[in-house]
Amino acid sequence: MYRKENISVNENIQTQLEAFERIAELAVSNGIADSKQAVVDGLLQREKESTTGFMEGFAIPHTKTTAVTEASVIILKTNDGIEWNSLDGSPVRFIISLLIPESEAGTTHLTLLSALSRMLIHSDVREQLMQANNATEILTVLTSVMQSN
Repeated sequence: MYRKENISVNENIQTQLEAFERIAELAVSNGIADSKQAVVDGLLQREKESTTGFMEGFAIPHTKTTAVTEASVIILKTNDGIEWNSLDGSPVRFIISLLIPESEAGTTHLTLLSALSRMLIHSDVREQLMQANNATEILTVLTSVMQSN
């Protein structure tokens, strides 16, 4: 589920749309989706329903679309905060995006979203992720947290 090639740090992204475009770009180049535009459109549509900005600089944008061929998580860590209309009003620097095939909309989607939300409730986990400097460090934190749950 968490793969190093799906994690990108030091992203110079200024807007939510740029973040969605970068997520879609990684999804297509890593064989997770077959349409960049469908992924962007799905993320934008979900964001219109309600913000995916979580708390303290984290966001969990997600989409279910037939363009996604494999349930995956793409992570972006930005250099600067992005305005996201977050629940706590803070700019987002850490984006954990769930991309789910339409066929797995009910099960995989809800299981992953629930696991991520439970993980991010813990301030020590958020702090470790924010302090991680590269994909390997982020992967280590995520793997450690998931194994302990």
